[in-house]
Amino acid sequence: MLLLSTFYFPLYTLFLSVTSHPYSKLPPMFDNKDSRTELSSLGEFGLIDHIAKGVEIKHAASLKGIGDDAAVIDSEGLLTLVSTDMLVEGVHFDLSYCPIKHLGYKAVVANVSDIYAMNGLAKHITVSIALSNRFSVEAIQEFYEGVHLACDHYEVDLIGGDTSSSHAGLIISITAIGVAKKEDIVYRNTAKENDLICVTGDLGAAFAGLKILDREKKIHEENSDIQPDFAGYEYVIERQLKPEARWDMLERMKEAKLKPTSMIDISDGLASEVLHICKDSEVGCVIYEEKVPVDAATCHAAEDLGLSPTVCALSGGEDYELLFTVSLGDFDKVKALKGVSIIGHITEKSAGMYFTTTGGSAIPLETQGWDAFLEKGE
Repeated sequence: MLLLSTFYFPLYTLFLSVTSHPYSKLPPMFDNKDSRTELSSLGEFGLIDHIAKGVEIKHAASLKGIGDDAAVIDSEGLLTLVSTDMLVEGVHFDLSYCPIKHLGYKAVVANVSDIYAMNGLAKHITVSIALSNRFSVEAIQEFYEGVHLACDHYEVDLIGGDTSSSHAGLIISITAIGVAKKEDIVYRNTAKENDLICVTGDLGAAFAGLKILDREKKIHEENSDIQPDFAGYEYVIERQLKPEARWDMLERMKEAKLKPTSMIDISDGLASEVLHICKDSEVGCVIYEEKVPVDAATCHAAEDLGLSPTVCALSGGEDYELLFTVSLGDFDKVKALKGVSIIGHITEKSAGMYFTTTGGSAIPLETQGWDAFLEKGE
């Protein structure tokens, strides 16, 4: 996994572009200055040509990419998986502390993660953006540098997209296209009673990182002389600004000859995703608090924020880890997988969906995750 310092710039410079500017102003990449190239100097088609210059095709299946009315893909006899995600400035990201290069990388990660959650291989993406003249050509180039880095890391081809104007902020829409054999695809509606519930990695870090960034932003808004302090929070901030999709875990499962009975990626919090599987599979569940993996750095950040690490894991989201179920007979296989935790089991539907605390209390599992339609105007 690439660290922020090697990926873009050292963490201590994260706010360098804004610490000399009140947060109510835009970072320097948007300012009018000699090094800025106006979008109007290129026009829409010139911008598309500019974007296309950095595209490198990796897959023979990408018969035609950017440059025609439609991309052409040879699925090579496999089933095609398609997932689309939209990111809206002010709703899904804040450019006052999210470097635009990281945003490009993260936008790709969020989409290919959905393909991996189907046990498929992501191969192609399209990227569409709507932006105002507040953005410079250089800013958009930085965004696409992040996109290209993600495409290189996940071996994905950028094959098209669209550009449009926007009167309010940056809007990003990415479609990820993947392939899988029919017998390999894993859905979220196929969990069975007595299945084990498992997660990869650790949870809650991305949410803790977001809260740290929000806190430092608020402090700086109130007093611009106070500089952001990220000492000890490097891990959680990295998980927020530069998450990684878990295609590596699919390879490990394949090597172990382990196929999940159901699977979903954790983008909206553990509780929300468990409930998705239970609802779609018409089953119940029990999740055990002491089994939920939370990194020590997340616990430290949560404590400083006055939050429960468990709440961060259950309701935070944007971890992009994989939540999956396996049959009880595969217990030994899943236990041998490094980086996987068994956190509960599937029950019959009538038993309900419960979260068992470390104190032994069983409480109904409820969705507390982020909701785009409630976050701003409850």
